[in-house]
Amino acid sequence: MKRVLAFDFGASSGRAILGEYEDGRLTYKEVHRFENTPRERDGHFRWDFADLMANVRLGIEKAGAFDSIAFDTWGVDFGLLDEAGHLLEDPVHYRDSRTDGMTEQAEKILPAADLYAVTGCQIMGINTLFQLLAVQKQQPELWAKARRLLFMPDLFAYALCGTRACETTIASTSQMLDARTGRWSKIVLDAFSVPESLFAPAVPSGTVVGEYKGAKVIAAAGHDTQCAVAALPAPQPGAAFLSCGTWSLLGCELDQPILTEESRTLALSNERGANGKVNYLKNIIGLWLIQESRRQWKREGTAYSFSELEELALQAEPLRSFIDPDAPEFTPPGDIPGRVREFCRRTGQPVPETVGQVVRCLYESLALKYRFALEQLGRATGQNFSCLHIIGGGTQARLLCRMTADSIGLPVITGPVEATALGNILIQLVALGELKNLDEGRALIARTEPVQRYEPEQTALWNRAYETYQTILN
Repeated sequence: MKRVLAFDFGASSGRAILGEYEDGRLTYKEVHRFENTPRERDGHFRWDFADLMANVRLGIEKAGAFDSIAFDTWGVDFGLLDEAGHLLEDPVHYRDSRTDGMTEQAEKILPAADLYAVTGCQIMGINTLFQLLAVQKQQPELWAKARRLLFMPDLFAYALCGTRACETTIASTSQMLDARTGRWSKIVLDAFSVPESLFAPAVPSGTVVGEYKGAKVIAAAGHDTQCAVAALPAPQPGAAFLSCGTWSLLGCELDQPILTEESRTLALSNERGANGKVNYLKNIIGLWLIQESRRQWKREGTAYSFSELEELALQAEPLRSFIDPDAPEFTPPGDIPGRVREFCRRTGQPVPETVGQVVRCLYESLALKYRFALEQLGRATGQNFSCLHIIGGGTQARLLCRMTADSIGLPVITGPVEATALGNILIQLVALGELKNLDEGRALIARTEPVQRYEPEQTALWNRAYETYQTILN
């Protein structure tokens, strides 16, 4: 038996999942769950790295003996080390306001078309490049001390085993990696005065980077999206995928990146997958909208469960009003329901007043945005998709899954729920020699994990709603 420990960090919580593999059978269980609570400190919104590491050690203690350990996290964020290898400050959260206006400043240095043609990365203010530009301009004393940048999953591994490495899937979220070669782009680094020596040696997914108390420390796919896609159960031809959690990432697997100007204007991104393929995808704000709305209602005195919110949404009138989930006002924390009402008021739509109306508006808007993104993906790739495979925690939002099938007019297949942790586990098992490759791992997931299928039922109704939705986006 091989026992592997996967740490999966999300934007609001983290889990330690222990996988056991023996005689072709995989079982797994959660051994530790903990809050990931950012905080304001020294003028910035930050991750509490000491608290997260304390929970890593607690999860290790609860897991008992294991053969290997690996980490996956959200993309783009990082810690900076000094000459002695000490963390200079708690990593700053991608939702911090320090990057406001940085994409516009970057455009003056290197035009967006040129930047995309090299990196193939959707130009978003949260990306690592723009965070570094903010450090250079706002914290020159910090920039002067920085000798090494470690992305979040690599920072956790370093804290355990002392090895500084840079896993390639997480690096591909940075806006600095050459999409064709998978190496740091000299064009980008030189333009923004970022020394290549700032980065640790690059390693592919599944590399053993060190040891911790006899267990191998493995660089899994550091970016949680790529871990999730690694666990896609034997995808059928023509399938698109949607990794659905705090963020929604809708895409497909390609052999080569698409770096055209059309691709840039469609805001599509080329990220490196754990299997060496390109995950060509669209970043869409996802269940963050529901999560943050729930927190707002709790601040106002009422704590709803997710199932209660779904039930209230079911009772509300359908297809009444919509938002663009990616409108900038929905990115920061705070009163999402209030911003939904203001958006609808500003765009001349019925204003959602009740909790159920707000939740229904959010779910329907996401389902319609998925159709919009799927059409963009098809236009850029020339593909006609046969179905959409939803993986991750969002598969538990059954109302959203059913709405998505109606919206896109294609079958929606959901599962596994624990795709990210399972991908992390599969990558470790490949690194340990227990599985030949990720294709064998995907076949294993297809045999052992339950999936659910949703067929489109109300396409005519949703087609009419989509016409309205497109006018709102425009």
